[in-house]
Amino acid sequence: MQPVIQRLGYRAIRVALGTALAVAVSFGFDFPIPVVAPVFAVFLLATQNRPLSLKAGVILSLVVASTTGSGLLLVPLLRHYALAGVLIVGLMLFFAFRYGLRGGNNLVATFLVAGLTMISAAGTSDFELALTVVGALAKGLLLAVLVSTLAHSLFPERMDAREPPVAAVMADDKAAYLALRAALVVMPAYLLAMTDPASYMPIIMKSVSLGRQTCTTSARGAARDLIGSTLLGGLLAIAFWFALRLFVHLWMFFLWMLLFGLLVGRKLYGLQPTRCSPGFWLNSLVTMIILLGQSVQDSVAGKDVYTAFAVRMGLFLAVTVYACLMLLLFEQHRRVE
Repeated sequence: MQPVIQRLGYRAIRVALGTALAVAVSFGFDFPIPVVAPVFAVFLLATQNRPLSLKAGVILSLVVASTTGSGLLLVPLLRHYALAGVLIVGLMLFFAFRYGLRGGNNLVATFLVAGLTMISAAGTSDFELALTVVGALAKGLLLAVLVSTLAHSLFPERMDAREPPVAAVMADDKAAYLALRAALVVMPAYLLAMTDPASYMPIIMKSVSLGRQTCTTSARGAARDLIGSTLLGGLLAIAFWFALRLFVHLWMFFLWMLLFGLLVGRKLYGLQPTRCSPGFWLNSLVTMIILLGQSVQDSVAGKDVYTAFAVRMGLFLAVTVYACLMLLLFEQHRRVE
């Protein structure tokens, strides 16, 4: 029992440490979209119990190239033939989610979805903004890989630990069903972001997280897993914000993120058993990072942090409720059939 607890404890520490390091570096070096790196670090560390292999690194590099290329190529189409461009984006989202569900790397699928939507939406407003998003995604992914490698080197997985069982390849019809549902969850936030990409980029990141979560959430537990994790993420962001205000410094930002990451990581890996699924805690942590990161940027820019947070939280809840409705509608349609 002790080795199991130690192994799970190391995993929780890796998630917390990697996320905190990504936050400190991305905000310290003023990355264009600083929340990208910690969000990718959370997904990378929570889904991989060992550091990326050379093969996985090459695949991720190819994904970066293909995502940025396809996102930029879609910009002229979206500007001049908006309906056709949106339909193509929706189709590509479907294939990206389906790839992950059919046994592909879920991290690669997540990056494909995030990159495709964020880059193409930014390009419809300003091509320079699209290039900024490309740089933000590339820097964010590179930093996430680096902090993941460092976290694994400091707290390595036990050599005798069993590899996680490989998930069975999902049947084609079920994978297509879930991929279509996930793509429809992402599309409204993507369309909203096209009206003002600079303001609504966090909504895309939230919808990507929701689309990923709907692939593993049943309609019965949708309200608790989706809405509950979004609300908890908002509460954690509020608590984090007021804790950070006690002493505003980059290193305190790092230490508080480490503490909050450890608190969530204990529940994520079952060290402190709860009735909620790991996906619930993962989504809560991602939501907290996005909301908190945007609030920090609002504060630096001299904006009204509390009004902006209230608006952003309302939008997060709106896209979450919509995701729940999609789950219920698809489940009802399947029962009728």
